[in-house]
Amino acid sequence: MYKTVFSHVGEYKKQAILSPITIIGEVVMEVTIPLVMAKIIDNGIKEGRISYVAGMGALMVGMALLSLFFGAIAARLSAVAAMGFAKNLRGALFRKVQDFSFANVDKFSTASLTTRLTTDVTNLQNAFMMFIRMAFRSPIMLISATTMAVSINAKLSIVFLFAIPILGGAVFIIISKAHPRFEKMLKEYDNMNAKVQENLVGIRVVKAFSREEYEKKRFNENTDSVRRAQVFAEKLIIMSMPIMQLCMYGSICAILWFGGNMAVDGGIATGELSSFIMYVAQILMSLMMLSMLFIMFVISRASLQRIYEVLSEEPTIKDKESGISAEDGSVSFRNVSFSYFNDMNNLALSHIDLDILSGETIGIIGGTGSSKTSLVQLIPRLYDATEGDVIVGGHNVKEYALDTLRDQVAMVLQKNVLFSGTIKENLRWGNENATDEEIVAACKSACAHDFIMNFPDGYDTDLGQGGVNVSGGQKQRICIARALLKKPRIIILDDSTSAVDTATDSSIRKAFREDLADTTTIIIAQRISSVMDADRIIVMDNGKITDVGTHDQLMQTSSIYREVYDSQQKGADE
Repeated sequence: MYKTVFSHVGEYKKQAILSPITIIGEVVMEVTIPLVMAKIIDNGIKEGRISYVAGMGALMVGMALLSLFFGAIAARLSAVAAMGFAKNLRGALFRKVQDFSFANVDKFSTASLTTRLTTDVTNLQNAFMMFIRMAFRSPIMLISATTMAVSINAKLSIVFLFAIPILGGAVFIIISKAHPRFEKMLKEYDNMNAKVQENLVGIRVVKAFSREEYEKKRFNENTDSVRRAQVFAEKLIIMSMPIMQLCMYGSICAILWFGGNMAVDGGIATGELSSFIMYVAQILMSLMMLSMLFIMFVISRASLQRIYEVLSEEPTIKDKESGISAEDGSVSFRNVSFSYFNDMNNLALSHIDLDILSGETIGIIGGTGSSKTSLVQLIPRLYDATEGDVIVGGHNVKEYALDTLRDQVAMVLQKNVLFSGTIKENLRWGNENATDEEIVAACKSACAHDFIMNFPDGYDTDLGQGGVNVSGGQKQRICIARALLKKPRIIILDDSTSAVDTATDSSIRKAFREDLADTTTIIIAQRISSVMDADRIIVMDNGKITDVGTHDQLMQTSSIYREVYDSQQKGADE
C-alpha cells in the first residue's frame, strides 16, 4: 500500500531527499548554540571578559542565522515535494477513475471519489510534508541533544528518562483508538459531499417545489454528523498536547530543583545548567514531535487506505490492444443475461436473444424498470454481460479495443450532459477534428441549427456549467448532434427526444432516415409515435423481450404494446 501510493512522489524525489539533508544542518546549529551559551556564561560573564562575550555572542548569532537559513530551505523543499506529490497523486487517481467502468464508479459512488481526490489527498499531503521534516529532524535532534546532555551531567540526565515511558504509553493508547474514529469521520465526509452534489445538481427541482428549508435542514443534519464524528476523533488527539506539555514542564521543574541544588553545591556550573535545561527542552520537544508524527500517521492512514483502494481497484472492463474494427453496424445478443450486482439470482436482463441488421432502425418500448437502458448499455460495453455474448459488427465486444468499439457506437444517454464551454466545443466532443460544415450538417440533422443561430454568438455561445442556459429540449438536440459528428455505424438514442415536441421529434426521425440510411439506429422511447415507423419494434417487460415486430404486427399480437398505444391515443384525444 505504501509503495503504491508514495511511488507518486515521482520527479519531486530530489526535493524530498534534499529537505532532510538541509534539516541536518539546522539541527547541528541548534544543538551547538546551548554549548556556546554555556561558555559565554561560565568563561565570559563570570570572569568579566567582555571581548570573549562579544565574540562568542556574534558566533551564536551567526549560528542562529545559519540555522534559520537551513530551516527556511528545508521548509521550502518539503512544501514543494509535498505539493508535487499531491499533484501527482490526484492525477493518478483521476486517470484511474477515467479507466473505471460504470460498475467501478457505482461501487465507490461519485461523492466518495470526490472526497478521496480532495480531502484524503490533502490529508496525505500534510502528513508527507510533516514526515520528510519531522521524521528526520526529531530523531537527529533527540540523539544529538541527549548526547550533549549526558556529556554535561549524566546523573541529572536520569530525570528526563522518566518522561519517555509516559509519553510512549499515551501515544500508544491514542494511536490504537484514533484510527477507526477517523475512518468513520471520512465516511461522514462522503455522505456530506453526496448531499452537496445531489442538491446542486437538482437545485432547479428544489426551487420548483419550494423545498429550500427542507434541504437546509437535511444539510445541517449532514454537517452536524460530520462535526460529531470529527469531535469524536479529535478529542483523543487533543489530549496528546496536555500530556506532552505536562511531561516537558514537569521534567524541567525537576531539573531546576535538582540542578539548582547541584549548582549551589558546586556539582554543576551555572552555564552548564542553563545549557542542560535547553538540551532537555530540545529532547522533550523532539519526543513531542515524534508523538505528533505518529498521531498524524494515524490520521492520514485512513486517507491512505481509501486512496489505495481506488489505485488498486481493477476495472471490471479491461481494455485490450486489438486491430479489429467493426465490419458493419449489425448487433446480436446471444443468450445474454446481466446483473448490476453480478448475481444470477438478481438479473436486470434475462436470456436475451436478438439480431439487429446493419442499417436497421429499431425501436424499444417498455415500462419503467423494464431494463431498456441496461440492454443498450451492453452494446458500447459500458457494462459487461454477466452471461452470454454481445456481438457488434461481426465480433464479440470483448475482442475490440474500447476506443475502437466506442468510436463505432454513438450513444445519447438518458441523462443529457453538456460541459462548460461553447456550443462548438461541446459538439467537437463527438469529433475533435470536425469542420464547421460538418458541425452545421450534424446540427441540422438534429434540428439544432436554427435555435443555435438565434443566439447572439451562434456556435460560439458559452453554455455555462452543464448547459444551464439552454432548455432541456435544446440540450437534447445538441447531444444528438454531438453523437452524429462521430459518424458511427450504430447510434443509440436513449429516450433522447423526450423533451422535444412531436413535430421536432418527427423532423429528427425524418433526417435520420435520409442522412443515416446506412447507420443502425436504436431508439428507446416512451412515446410510440417516436418508434412506430421503425423497421422493427422491441417490447420489453421485466428484463425480457416479450414481442418483436412492426407497429401493425404488434397492434395485433402484443397486449402490452396495444395497451400503451391505446393509453397514449386516449391521452392525446383528451
